[in-house]
Amino acid sequence: MKKNLYKIIGVVLVSITTLSSCDKGFQDINVDPINIISTKPEKLLAPALVNTLSPAMMRNRNFNNELMQVTVAISDGDGAVFRYEYRSTFSDYLWNAWYVQLTNFKDIYKLAGEPGMINKSYQGISLVCQSWVYAMLTDTYGDVPYSKSNLGNDGVLEPAFDKQKDIYLDLFNKLEEANTLLSAGTTIVPSSDPVFNGDITKWRKFCNSLYLRLLLRVSGKSDVSAQVIAKIKEIVDTKSTTYPIMTSNADCATLKWSGTIGTDAYVSPYVNGVRAQDFRSPAIGSFFIEHLSNWGDPRIDISVANGYAVSGVNRLGISQGATGGFKGVPSGYAIGTGIVKEAYFYSYDQTSTGTLGVRSLQQSPLTGILMNYAELQFVLSEAAAKGWISGSAENYYNTGIAASINYWVPTFPTSISSQVVKDYITNADIDWDNTLSLDGKMEQIHLQKYYALFLVDMEQWFEYRRTGHPILPKGAGLRNGGVMPARMAYPVYVQSANPTNYQKAVSAQGPDVISTNVWWQKP
Repeated sequence: MKKNLYKIIGVVLVSITTLSSCDKGFQDINVDPINIISTKPEKLLAPALVNTLSPAMMRNRNFNNELMQVTVAISDGDGAVFRYEYRSTFSDYLWNAWYVQLTNFKDIYKLAGEPGMINKSYQGISLVCQSWVYAMLTDTYGDVPYSKSNLGNDGVLEPAFDKQKDIYLDLFNKLEEANTLLSAGTTIVPSSDPVFNGDITKWRKFCNSLYLRLLLRVSGKSDVSAQVIAKIKEIVDTKSTTYPIMTSNADCATLKWSGTIGTDAYVSPYVNGVRAQDFRSPAIGSFFIEHLSNWGDPRIDISVANGYAVSGVNRLGISQGATGGFKGVPSGYAIGTGIVKEAYFYSYDQTSTGTLGVRSLQQSPLTGILMNYAELQFVLSEAAAKGWISGSAENYYNTGIAASINYWVPTFPTSISSQVVKDYITNADIDWDNTLSLDGKMEQIHLQKYYALFLVDMEQWFEYRRTGHPILPKGAGLRNGGVMPARMAYPVYVQSANPTNYQKAVSAQGPDVISTNVWWQKP
């Protein structure tokens, strides 16, 4: 009886989610989404992007940031993520949200192939977005439904779980197809695209930059390393016109929130989804803030004269600690230590006048990041350091640093020939050291990449699990044997709704616990 109930719920959910987000709030004239009989690709794209990015940002804030020592909750209670312990509901949220939006992205591809609506660009964008979402899903959980997912309308209510290796190899096929489709440059409705405003060239650059991110992620696996390293080299060295990639911060894949308070389509989820008192509640972690402080980093500079700060508030909207200065809280502290909150993120209601969105990350238009140019530069720096591509690992590294700062501080130069950039790198004592071992170079790259990935879904966590960098201090209060969680467990209801395939996945991958490594983490 319970199993039949889950099936009925599944059919209803699949039926409504395809249509429910079609029009709401994204057109000048609102149409009741419940009574929509048919739709078009341009009606689905913006809602799907917003409703994928929003949960990614929420879990970045209260999961990734806590694991990766960006923030630290002041709590001695159970389920403290920063102690490597968390409740099962964390798993449910992303699984539910992302699979619903995959239905919408897949419908975009189908609709854009129908007579009267044929559009290669919408199809290419659909494949890029599907690859983006499926990658986040498999990197979070491991083996997940893929080839048979989102087929509820076809009667597939208990989809098989695909192996992560197979998922990744097919994602590469999707991105190849997307690159070809986008090369036609077919125009789309600009207002349907809150990321690039209809610029297909930028979608193609994002496609191939995402391709490089995913190729690098599995490059350490011996059974695929030769082919993925060859593809990285092909994209970067030999076929730049065939595989264009991001070339500046102007190419960043960012959904720019409106910077307002209200209920319109593009209000940041941090405004309507997080209470102001909760946004400013966690302390900033020592690891995150004290590097920036020691470097004299423009992202936390509070001086107005050089143009780095706005009204005395730094660009990351971080308050100084109660005892003075940018002091953080050590992550993983033992229960009963009596830790006191120091630096924290300002909430929007704490800023008094002027451009609130610039002064508080809660309202900032810059927080909706799918992928940025700085991350790509660190991808290339790692590939160059390992000898896979031509070009200077040092130049890629320095460019990544400059681009990472410039994203938040637009007055900071991006050219590595700028004396301002050179002085910053020298004074911060983060100059590239070519005499280091490969592991030492990886630490240099990934410490800076850590800051480039700030607020980007759970990429900091994914990359730490892949590389072990940057090296994070281990607090005395850590659970899970002091080992960084390797995945989220599957949602509890999946065990009841899809028991046969759940058991097959667990048998193939390993116990459904946070310490089980996913495929690309295993030796």
